[in-house]
Amino acid sequence: MGRFLRNSRGMALILTILIISLIVSLTLQFNISMRSDLHAAVNLRDGVKLGYIARSGFNYALAVLSEDDSGVDSLHDTWADPKTFSENSAALFDDGRFEVKVSDHSGRIQINKLILDNGNYDSDQKGLLMRFLKSPEFGLEEEEVNDIVDAVKDWIDKDDDPTGLGGAENSYYQTLEKPYSCKNAPIEFLEELLLVKGITRELFYGTKEKPGVSNYLSPHGEGGVNINTAAPVVLRAFSDDIDDEMVKDMDKYRTAKEDEEGLSDPKWYKKVLGMSHVTIANELLTTSSTHFEITSKGFKEAMARQVTGMVKRKEDKFDLLSWKIE
Repeated sequence: MGRFLRNSRGMALILTILIISLIVSLTLQFNISMRSDLHAAVNLRDGVKLGYIARSGFNYALAVLSEDDSGVDSLHDTWADPKTFSENSAALFDDGRFEVKVSDHSGRIQINKLILDNGNYDSDQKGLLMRFLKSPEFGLEEEEVNDIVDAVKDWIDKDDDPTGLGGAENSYYQTLEKPYSCKNAPIEFLEELLLVKGITRELFYGTKEKPGVSNYLSPHGEGGVNINTAAPVVLRAFSDDIDDEMVKDMDKYRTAKEDEEGLSDPKWYKKVLGMSHVTIANELLTTSSTHFEITSKGFKEAMARQVTGMVKRKEDKFDLLSWKIE
């Protein structure tokens, strides 16, 4: 009898320990679950806040652009200085800030203007793109440049006939390991160029040693490149007669001319020392901008969220062409 009672007490103790262990385990699991839910809720809340902070920066940039004189655009304008948007942004929020950058796509080579309405090359635009791709920064051979330009033409023209020896239509793209169709229509997003024969990720995005062509091209615009905001590598591509020293002098000239009158005529380049003999096709040049990319990044402690939008200016109004949240 005593032995039975001792065994019963032992069993009861074991059961008690097991029950307590189960309760502790369930409590810990519940605690972990609650903490996870709490962290998820906090992250969701902070994500929403970051989204609004980033959108605030975007709208701020849009307001600055709205106040800008659309007649003449240059790097002296308020929108061209990132400090304008970012310096005092922390004062607008209890625990956040934003950084904003406005990129002038009218200062880039507008890839869709490579061809005319009839599908043939626009000779001035072709020359501009050819000279640009031949820039030593990209390290391309002349034959590679010819093939890439022909392939870009084939991507955006309406026919299915390859251009030259290096062009590419469905007869090429359908034979790839992962086949797809040639678009045969204007480019909507610049990343489409990654689908074009000859344009590698290294060429498009660049490497540590070389810049990417994506920084200087745009699918938007009417063809005229803003000479007041174009990057030096684009300035050099305007003519075979422009060399590196001339580009430096052009950049100095437009940097010194803070008044709009001095930069309102796209032929101001002829006033640059040693450039009176240079001629750039009139249709390649403008001094006003219509398309801008606004990138706004919201920060809250270690977290960040970015929004990017492309806008088109029509006088004092803006149309949102694309929107991306990262």
